[in-house]
Amino acid sequence: MADSNEMTINLVVLGRTQTGKSAAGNGLLGSSDFESHCSPSSVTTCCSLGRSCRILGIIRRNGCELALRVQVIDTPSYPHSGLSKEQVRDTVRSALARHFGEEGLHLALLVLRADLPLCPDESDHAIQFIQELLGPTWKDFTAVLLTHADKAEEAGFSEEAYLHSASSTLLSLLTSVQNKYIFLDNQKSIIKEERDIVLRKLLNFIRQNNYQALPLPKHSKELN
Repeated sequence: MADSNEMTINLVVLGRTQTGKSAAGNGLLGSSDFESHCSPSSVTTCCSLGRSCRILGIIRRNGCELALRVQVIDTPSYPHSGLSKEQVRDTVRSALARHFGEEGLHLALLVLRADLPLCPDESDHAIQFIQELLGPTWKDFTAVLLTHADKAEEAGFSEEAYLHSASSTLLSLLTSVQNKYIFLDNQKSIIKEERDIVLRKLLNFIRQNNYQALPLPKHSKELN
């Protein structure tokens, strides 16, 4: 918190190429800080930090309204079309240490496409990658963003019907992170009202951790 009337939440977005990871980061910030477009290869090649303006009307504590600031680290995808796993991992570790080394990380957001099935190998690789970044308590500090939810809706799936028909792999992952998930529509820019809803859900996840931030693994700080 920068002052008694302001709260800052620190987020990092992680995921595969073309999941809408950078677009989701832009939506949370209410900006276009991160490059995001359709491409036959991975677009993001390095980590970058985006900061929102002061956001009002989202959070109150002890009866008082607080201004909210959102900080998001956008990351190269994993797997990546031009970088090895080790290169992506070390790049993300260094960025986490550099930007959030003092304050800690509130949530890692694993971005998955709602319109594509989650296969066991993909889930295993994603979990292993996050574990290497965040350490043994990763489940408490990870939420899932299911992007391209509009395509699932066009196919006739409500959120409830989608989860009822989802693969056991996805359901197992959601259970692992204590059902911290949010559906996002990547077809159009997130309007303010939708953004406010998403931010309130994220704040609720953070509240479940008593507003604690995850201390970074020791090796991350060594990279600073």
